[in-house]
Amino acid sequence: MLTKKTWLTMFSSVMLSAVLLAGCGGGAATSNSATGTGPATSSGASGEKTSFNFYFTGSQNVKDLWDTLVPMFEEQNKEVDVNMVYIPSGTGAEPTYDRILAAKQAGKGSGDIDLYEDGINFVNQGTKDGVWEQLSKDAIPNLANVKEQTMQDVDSYAIPYRSSAVVLAYDSTKVTNPPTTLDELLTWIKANPGQFAYNDPSTGGSGSSFVQTVIYKDLPEEDIHNSDPAVMQKWDSGFATLKDLGQYVYGDGIYPKKNQGTLDLLMNSEVSIIPAWSDMVLQQLNEGLLPDTVKMQQITPGFNGGPTYLMVNKESDKKEAINQFLDFVLSPEAQAVVVDKMNGFPGIELGKMPQETQEKFTGVAEGFRTFNIGDLSTEINKRWQNEVAAQ
Repeated sequence: MLTKKTWLTMFSSVMLSAVLLAGCGGGAATSNSATGTGPATSSGASGEKTSFNFYFTGSQNVKDLWDTLVPMFEEQNKEVDVNMVYIPSGTGAEPTYDRILAAKQAGKGSGDIDLYEDGINFVNQGTKDGVWEQLSKDAIPNLANVKEQTMQDVDSYAIPYRSSAVVLAYDSTKVTNPPTTLDELLTWIKANPGQFAYNDPSTGGSGSSFVQTVIYKDLPEEDIHNSDPAVMQKWDSGFATLKDLGQYVYGDGIYPKKNQGTLDLLMNSEVSIIPAWSDMVLQQLNEGLLPDTVKMQQITPGFNGGPTYLMVNKESDKKEAINQFLDFVLSPEAQAVVVDKMNGFPGIELGKMPQETQEKFTGVAEGFRTFNIGDLSTEINKRWQNEVAAQ
């Protein structure tokens, strides 16, 4: 890692909140207290590097990913300097977005945050607030490698540079013929009481994916890309199914907390099948935390997945350099690193990747779907708590 890079520690995350409270009027001195060495700047002198600030959050593997990709990019593009600012998972990304929005509202430019990584909630919020730049293939040619529907879901205001799907993870010593469709899975759950578990959907995406997939099972395909509250009127049948399943799931209606909660049950042979994030299963298999008898399979219709996005601050004056970086991130070369470091799906279409990479996801990637229902996911969680968990 180059020593010129700036990294936020737990302490600096607290300082970032202080920056937000101080507002955007503090100028460069305020930004220096947040990043430790100050924002990246661009000199107008010919031949000097263009620097931009890239804020991202996540676990150690996310940091390891960018520790690898950024030097690769800079080696190939010596005129660009990517100043990374890492916010460790659990320390709160909200102040970063708030700082971007506050800077825009105060007419203070980008707030020294040029490129930002986060999930769909911040993509949607930033699109509503008008803080993200709409991206194009003219500026970023490798956007052509991304599935068209995925870009349409975010109206091209963000790039899904990596992704993970929810799949069925199962104990192959107990389940020799796992369900291949959602209907088969629902039948299996009833025929094997107590051997299936999914986590509280408000505590983790794998449980949320199972709940949403059941609710939208008989709805038109376009509804999984629709955030109109009118869709809520179509949910009754799906919730009735979830309520009925309560007596057949683990513990006669016990819903573990977080994605890891159900993985722990599978690991300890307390259940035989769970919905789980593919990258978590792959990572824990690689680390020997899960036995090699645990296998994965996607069903039809497929569980939804969760891309992680890169968003360009509309107020940034470094867009040419940022677009150059984003084009690199969407190259097959960079995406191979994403797959290796994150154990997840590439952000670009799997068919654009080398055959070896495509084979790694055989049986898992088929049928992978992306849901984009906006704030309706919150409404689903509320209703699930009232009608399913409380029964």
